Amino acid sequence: MVNYKDLGLVNTREMFAKAIDGGYAIPAFNFNNMEQLQAIIKACAETKSPVILQVSSGARKYANQTLLRYMAEGAVEYAKELGWEHPQICLHLDHGDTFELCKSCVDFGFSSVMIDGSSLPYEENIALTKKVVEYAHQYDVTVEAELGVLAGVEDDVVAEESHYTKPEEVIDFATRTGCDSLAISIGTSHGAYKFKPEQCTRDPQTGKLVPPPLAFDVLEEVEKRLPGFPIVLHGSSSVPQEYVDIINTHGGNLPDAVGIPEDQLRKAAKSAVCKINIDSDSRLAFTAAVRKVLAEKPGEFDPRKYCGPARDEMVKLYKHKIIEVLGSDGKAE
Repeated sequence: MVNYKDLGLVNTREMFAKAIDGGYAIPAFNFNNMEQLQAIIKACAETKSPVILQVSSGARKYANQTLLRYMAEGAVEYAKELGWEHPQICLHLDHGDTFELCKSCVDFGFSSVMIDGSSLPYEENIALTKKVVEYAHQYDVTVEAELGVLAGVEDDVVAEESHYTKPEEVIDFATRTGCDSLAISIGTSHGAYKFKPEQCTRDPQTGKLVPPPLAFDVLEEVEKRLPGFPIVLHGSSSVPQEYVDIINTHGGNLPDAVGIPEDQLRKAAKSAVCKINIDSDSRLAFTAAVRKVLAEKPGEFDPRKYCGPARDEMVKLYKHKIIEVLGSDGKAE
């Protein structure tokens, strides 16, 4: 059993309370490798933003759970080296789908876990979530649950259609499970193809897809029923078109990739939404930089020469999200 506090990590309870009071959202950035982790910590240390390091079950398999524990501990020390005296860093399991997976993460030093029973019948979702909460809370690990289904594909999470969260269920669900935060579905989606072309309109000048707006009426109704309760948005990458264009002009093939407009996310960050998940955007930034280097220097074979620029591009992306979209800069001095 590894206690996350011994690794210098924090859970989400205090950071969420501050975010709701302050009208901003905590960045929840997924990582799979060292370069992503370095970029996240550098961006957050330079902006003094609290951060949630997210690990999916796929990333956990890819990186190895033991290495992840030491990477998280190293991230805290790296942040201090960069001058961030009191880092506010949470290590979070993203989309855990079984009790056993969540328990394993708690035992290995995660400070927060998500149990996603959203695809299950309502009562089964409650029972599974409650079981995870009862175990995690013994070790002061916070638990995120989910009501409603997001469409899209990301690692092992696949759903053809989205189903908006039913506001009339949230009080019963939160009360009976004891979860610390709740991911809801209001129109965000996983992956780089968040909407089908027929769901969008096209900008007549650029030909680019324009996605439909988020269902803020659902969010507002949830806020009314659960005032002050931490709400989470998954699938909130904006899919920056400059990265899509770089990828496509350097041998890639991402037709009609489209994300959530940043003005929609800014609006959400000022509400009870206090955690916004971003994964695909950093994948796009990384891939765009790597493709560009390899296209311009086809003889290059030193990974540092293309992973280094990719890391720099992700730092820029993360700082932009923190400062211009989420408003979390300066909140963890």
